[in-house]
Amino acid sequence: MGDTSGAIVSPDEERYLGEELMRRIRQSLLLVEDPEVTEYIQALGYQLVANSDTPTQDFTFFVINDNSINAFAAPGGFIGINSGLILTTESESELASVMAHEIVHVTQRHLARAIEKANKMNLPATAALIAAIILAGKNTQVGQAALMTTMAGNTQNQLNFTRAHEQEADRLGMEILADAGFNPQSMPTFFEKLQQASRFYDNRLPELLKTHPVTLSRIADSRNRAEQYPVKKKFMGNDAYRLVQAKLRVLSSENPAIYIKDFENTVLKKAKDQATDHEYYGYALALLAANRYSDARTQIEKLLAKEPEKIPYIIALAKLDMADKHLPEALQNLSAALDLYPHNHPLTVVYANALLESGQAGAARILLKEHVRRISNDPALYALLARAELDAGYKADSHQSLAEYYYLSGETHSAIEQLKIALRLTQNKDFYRTSRIEARLKQLQAYVMAADKR
Repeated sequence: MGDTSGAIVSPDEERYLGEELMRRIRQSLLLVEDPEVTEYIQALGYQLVANSDTPTQDFTFFVINDNSINAFAAPGGFIGINSGLILTTESESELASVMAHEIVHVTQRHLARAIEKANKMNLPATAALIAAIILAGKNTQVGQAALMTTMAGNTQNQLNFTRAHEQEADRLGMEILADAGFNPQSMPTFFEKLQQASRFYDNRLPELLKTHPVTLSRIADSRNRAEQYPVKKKFMGNDAYRLVQAKLRVLSSENPAIYIKDFENTVLKKAKDQATDHEYYGYALALLAANRYSDARTQIEKLLAKEPEKIPYIIALAKLDMADKHLPEALQNLSAALDLYPHNHPLTVVYANALLESGQAGAARILLKEHVRRISNDPALYALLARAELDAGYKADSHQSLAEYYYLSGETHSAIEQLKIALRLTQNKDFYRTSRIEARLKQLQAYVMAADKR
């Protein structure tokens, strides 16, 4: 009631800002493109969104390959979570508490209100400003240079969330958390961990503490609020959370041999009987990354013997078979898994790669063309489709898919060049297809012209 932000920034405009921001983020930051990680964070995010007051709103959750502890909400439902935050949490409820908080910033249109308060600059300039603020926390030189060219005075401070916004995000975020089956106590618990950890950072506070200051009163408020929820004997826990943590630890490890050595010297020697399947899964992935195929196979087969239909284990074995030149086995296992889990994103991506490796580009193309209709905002998927189309002899299609890859990656000029190549290959051959390419080309050219007028 009485919210005037929509008069200045409409929901459609917010979505435009978010999409523009995502292109800038993909240009400047390293995102975790692993389909298992992206599938998990999307599923967790939408489990929370389903229990918000806007369950039908579009959201995009993504993971940034950054060991610092941070998460942020951007206009239009785009929410970024650093891999460091995922690895720092000790339970899925703690991770969910941070994500629920960021979801509320979106559903309550805190960003739109902040933009309204700051000024009435045009949309491209606003997107550039928000990108600069976020990137300043990741790369000081890049971020500060962008800030100098896109903002003046104290505009950044005006776009920061107010104390009232933070309180509202805590309160409603906890409601979402509890309604989704997670432990409400995880929110104050994680706040306390952040506050304690801040003592060891000197002047280098985690970005999450800079944008979301944790005070004693905030911890006390959230603790009191959490205690008002009925105590449950068992809160929701997701095995996928531990598996994703294990995978991220391996992905963020600079040297898999060091990871293996640490694992063998700690987990295996000190608590072999107590090691969890998630820890053995991470160990197997590290062995695979270190090209120790026989050792990796031993660990993966032990895991599959316990849970033969578990998707991460099936994918790990398939990747091992592909690396170890056992393509027929990989294809057979992946095909059977997709019969059990049709359209599963990680399985589809790995199966498409296996098809390409085995020289079945046509089958990979058919599979990916259908899949990209379901997931149309993933640049890595378009890049894979472009490869399949090129190998299958569909050159014009390949250039069109590359255009979408470049556009989503923030390289609009490169996308335009790809469309021009596709147009030359199809002109005077297929009127309807040529018309579609021309229409998309005009869209991107208009986008560039608008951006140049900032």
